[in-house]
Amino acid sequence: MKLSEIPKINREAFPQFTLFAGPCVIESESSLSEIAEKLLNITAGLNIPFVLKASFKKGNRTKHYDFSTIGDETALSILQNVGRKFNIPTMTDVHSRFDARLVDDYEIDIIQIPAMLSRQTDIIQAAANTGKIVNIKKGQFMSGFDINYVVGKVIATGHHDIILTERGTAFGYNDLVVDMRNVPIMQATGCPVIVDITHSLGTSDGDPKMIRMFGRMAIASGADGIFLETHPNPAKAKSDGNRMLMLNNVPTLLRELLTLNR
Repeated sequence: MKLSEIPKINREAFPQFTLFAGPCVIESESSLSEIAEKLLNITAGLNIPFVLKASFKKGNRTKHYDFSTIGDETALSILQNVGRKFNIPTMTDVHSRFDARLVDDYEIDIIQIPAMLSRQTDIIQAAANTGKIVNIKKGQFMSGFDINYVVGKVIATGHHDIILTERGTAFGYNDLVVDMRNVPIMQATGCPVIVDITHSLGTSDGDPKMIRMFGRMAIASGADGIFLETHPNPAKAKSDGNRMLMLNNVPTLLRELLTLNR
């Protein structure tokens, strides 16, 4: 069953941890298809629910000349096509009300609110008004308790299909710390909580060696899902390559996390 076919997203809809994974940004249809097919084969073999995530554009790059998108509608069409091809649910993020309306025109299951925009009421409610599932990443400047107010903004529209993501808290300049207490605190809203184990790596340079540890922590804390960015060759990725897990290393990680989840 696709996540979009579940009448109301709640924690009971996640029988075991769900994998939200894919590249940081859509680079081409061939590369996204390659990643999606490999992840689908891995997760099907391990009986892990899988959602393909990929940004159709990066609206929060550090430098103005950093890669952003191959074209908004081109990228969204690619994500829609790949979702249809493999019959898998898909997720992408938005950075404005206009983006939310644009994504609404495509067969994409989940709209993600980036951490930096997690207090922007107009964007959150525009995403909710599409009727699609909304995944909200908790801002680095927020406590786990603060997410209640964000959830309230979605519910105020009459929409209840909400997923929450923990991705760390600002710890001084250019560093993050992940407080796993936030998992049960955020789950108290009734929403499933996933943990981003690649953006949470700490310093702005990232440290992929820590991904395994963050994954183990997330599962041990009772998280409902794992958010993971992956690429066949992170060194050549157009965005966030220093934070990604090599695609060939995904099976080993997931098998280990499954043993912890039992």
